[in-house]
Amino acid sequence: MKTLSIIVPCYEEEDALPLFYPAVKKVLDTMKDIKPEFWFVNDGSSDNTLAEMKKLHKANPDEAHYISFSRNFGKESALYAGLQASTGDYVVVMDADLQDPPKFLPEMVKYLESGKYDCVGTRRVDRKGEAKIKSFFSNAFYGFINHISKTQIVSGARDFRMMTRQMVNAVLSMKEYSRFSKGIFSWVGFKTKYLDYHNVERVAGKSDWSTLQLFKYAFSGIADFSQAPLNIAVWLGGVSSILSIIGLIVVLVRHIINPASAVFGWASTISIILLIGGLQLLCIGIIGRYIGKIFLQVKNRPIYIVKEKA
Repeated sequence: MKTLSIIVPCYEEEDALPLFYPAVKKVLDTMKDIKPEFWFVNDGSSDNTLAEMKKLHKANPDEAHYISFSRNFGKESALYAGLQASTGDYVVVMDADLQDPPKFLPEMVKYLESGKYDCVGTRRVDRKGEAKIKSFFSNAFYGFINHISKTQIVSGARDFRMMTRQMVNAVLSMKEYSRFSKGIFSWVGFKTKYLDYHNVERVAGKSDWSTLQLFKYAFSGIADFSQAPLNIAVWLGGVSSILSIIGLIVVLVRHIINPASAVFGWASTISIILLIGGLQLLCIGIIGRYIGKIFLQVKNRPIYIVKEKA
């Protein structure tokens, strides 16, 4: 009998957890050759998420386990903590809001047991129910990062995926402080099968991902798996330097040909200075983001801190 570990990162999910557990259990009960273990990770929730986890653990002490952080460390840290705690032959990551359909679990196990795949992921073929602007930027992000990075990420891919123990160990071997799991799952390789499905709305609660947070997460992914921003900074600096040299030559030639020519174009000169200054600040900012990631990594702080675990 194979053991299946279900990793569930949770933040403010007190309403969703009572619905999530029975929905997944209903599917697992049909899988006679699978022994499940749940790992709920409380990512510093301020509501009753931890209390709901404790209820599940008390009712199912051998099956439902929980980890509670000392504060909010982010979903990536919660996912990593769950993977570290898992002991199953197969490990699946799911959201508590049931946007990841439990009905796929038997099919996922079937693909892994065939030996042809090391991972079975899922991807949404549409974003019905989401804001159009968010869908637009999401699609643009996937197109952009796949264009500038050697690590290809499937458009619409979810964190909802089932992996073999070998792949989980490979993911855990990557101990970087700044984590972008979609990129990590792709970077470690292994044969992956994707299952398509239409978007499912949350059963309870609301998403804690704002547009600004998604932008920050997207930039983090780009910086973690591509040096393109640094290359852009180099090109901007090079082009600015060349244009400056050309401008200097034009001024010198003009002075030689007509020394008495009047000085003009004060406003355009100031505009050019401001433009070049802005480009310099942009390039310094890009470099600073990469240096900041290095700074956080070399301090070797823990990815998360556990307050309670059962």
